[in-house]
Formats: sequence, structure tokens, C-alpha cells
Amino acid sequence: MVEPLYEPFKNFQFGHQHCFLSGKKLQSSEDSIHVFPLWFIKRFGLEEKAFKLLDESITTYKDIKIPCETGINEQYLEPLELEIENAFAAGYSGLKTLPEQKLFQWIAKLVYGIIHHEIRQGMRQQMAQGESFNLSQSLQFKFSKLHLMLQSLIRPVVFEDVYPWSICLFKLDQESDFFSYRDEINTLSFSLRAGDFGIIACLQDNGTNKAYHRDILEKVSDQSLHPIQFEEICARFFYSAYLFNRLPEYTVLPTDEAIFVEAMPLQGISSKPIFDHWENKTYGQVLENFWKPWGFVLLEIIKDPDHPMSYLLDEQGGFKQNLSI
Repeated sequence: MVEPLYEPFKNFQFGHQHCFLSGKKLQSSEDSIHVFPLWFIKRFGLEEKAFKLLDESITTYKDIKIPCETGINEQYLEPLELEIENAFAAGYSGLKTLPEQKLFQWIAKLVYGIIHHEIRQGMRQQMAQGESFNLSQSLQFKFSKLHLMLQSLIRPVVFEDVYPWSICLFKLDQESDFFSYRDEINTLSFSLRAGDFGIIACLQDNGTNKAYHRDILEKVSDQSLHPIQFEEICARFFYSAYLFNRLPEYTVLPTDEAIFVEAMPLQGISSKPIFDHWENKTYGQVLENFWKPWGFVLLEIIKDPDHPMSYLLDEQGGFKQNLSI
């Protein structure tokens, strides 16, 4: 008999009593794991680093925890963390050899862990005010599908035809101890800049953001990027993820051997393009946020409204090298 999938969004099961991944009842409310693993926190000195939540409250990286069954942690999560830690230690070259699904699982665990923490906190706050917790149907749908894919950590899941995500890895020319993390929960977008590498991920787009930026990705392939160039690519991905106007659906077939997940065609019955129209002014606002460390403001970025400032491409559309900023 096929074990049923755990679906926490059906009954909003986000308390401390159930494992975030398997749904099994925990022996103790103290059974939990750090969303950002301890090796990661120590490597980048994040013990007391502030982390802003959606309600604008501030916590720290080490204080974000989620309930987890001890057996699940020891059998599945700790081996994954060890594999990722070793890849991080080797930098870009180590991550490049890592199977993409492993990297997805690790990123998805971070992002879903934050989602779980945010929902749990939101439910507590609403309960304290005597109100019920509300989450839009579209976000419930997205988050539940992300959780389904994350269950590939603990049971065989086969992604047929295409992976449900876009993940890009870049080689960077920067100080080895630098760290920068971003996520955008509404669009399930993620970026990480650490050591000699940068990662960008869109966790539920069936690879379309990667295809949308194919021209840029081909031009930067095998290049060692300046951090400002990586952040420009991040801005492009985060903005296109905002423009992505589909809610991907999947056919899920549980069998005795594995769960088969097949992405439904994104075009569907709609003749509307998959991405909304790109507006340079809005993109410029996104880029301004990503370029804060360098102090560029929107008026500089869109001085020429048809050609926003770029440190990636020169006037002929080629890759810019030997930057001086």
C-alpha cells in the first residue's frame, strides 16, 4: 500500500507537535532543527546576525527553527547537510559537481523552513488577537507544491520531463568570507552570495526563468563575475519571477516504487504570454535595491530609460570584463 503524502496545508498543521517534513507526531516539543544549519551559521558568522521576518520583526539566523523528527533529521537531513557543507568547503568547483536535485533540496529546505516559521508565527499572532489565520489560495497552492517536492528527501520522487525549478550557479571574484542571502517568498525566489560562488534559484517555474534569461546566461558562462555583476543577474531573475504569471500545476502519481511528478504545460488554454511586459523603470527599482552596497540610485540607473545601467553588458551587448567601480 502506498503511504499517503503529507499535506500540512490541508489542516494547517504548523504547530510544534508534528515534524515539518513527515507530519509524524513528535515525542517532544523540543524536537527541532535550525533552518540555517549550524555549520552554515558558524562558517559565515551568523550567530547574532539579524534576519527580518515578513511582519518586520527581527530575529537571528540561529533562532529560526522548525519541528523535526529525530529519525528524519539523522537519516536524511544530516547526510544532506554534510554533502552540502563539503561542497561549500570546495567552493564553486565543489558545488558545480553537486547533483542539481541535491542543491534544490537544500535550498528548498531553507525557503520552506522560513515559510513554516513565518506561518507558525502568523498563526500565533492572529490567535492572540482572536482572529483566524488567512493565507491566499495561490500561496497555499505554491507552498504545498514546494513541500511535495521537498518530500523527495525522504521518499523516492521522480520528476518527469522537466525539473520544476531554475537553479543557476556562478563563479565570483570576491572575498572568501563575504555572505549575502535573499529570498522572496511570494515568488519562491532565492539568491546566495558566499565565497567564490553565487547561486540563484526560482523554486517553482519549470525552468522558465532560466530560459527567459538564456542570452545573458550564455554570455556569462564560465566567466568570473564581479559581485556587482552577480547582483545585476539576481535583479533580473527576481524581477522576471515577479513577471511570471502562471501558477504551475503538476500531475502527481504515487506508486509503490516512487511518486511521479509531471509538470503540466504552462501555456494551458491561455494565449497570454507566460511573462508580463518588462518595464525598465520597475526593473530599475529592483536593481537599485540589489546595488545598495555600491550606492547607485534609480535616477542614475534609468538615466537612459531604454537602456538601464548595466555592469554585465557593454554597448554592443557583449560581456563587460575588467571592471573598475
